[in-house]
Amino acid sequence: VQLVESGGGSVQAGGSLRLSCVGSERTFSFITMAWFRQHPGEDREFVAAITWSGALTWYATSVKDRFTISRDNDKSILYLQMNSLKVEDTAVYYCAAAGSYYNPTYYSSQNQYRDWGQGTQVTVSS
Repeated sequence: VQLVESGGGSVQAGGSLRLSCVGSERTFSFITMAWFRQHPGEDREFVAAITWSGALTWYATSVKDRFTISRDNDKSILYLQMNSLKVEDTAVYYCAAAGSYYNPTYYSSQNQYRDWGQGTQVTVSS
């Protein structure tokens, strides 16, 4: 699955952004999807994940109650609504599609995701 993110940008602390990730294949609709982010000089970290139907979602503790992951399978789009943004949310955000070997027990592990987008920069200023 080819993935293309958009929606990143610069915002002041307390503001909101919505990221989008468009998938290229119909199989998008049957795959668990996730968002990760990478701070400068650090490894990618898990942000949120959602099952193919949208019935289950998971969030990193640092973003829970501020971010919402959702998907529109008819349009093959994954979303990340980010509210109450903090300076520490500044990072490059990546969407990812689970591989065929995906084990839901390890939803937060990068190793479970086969396809990745190119990333979109989110910058939050104080």
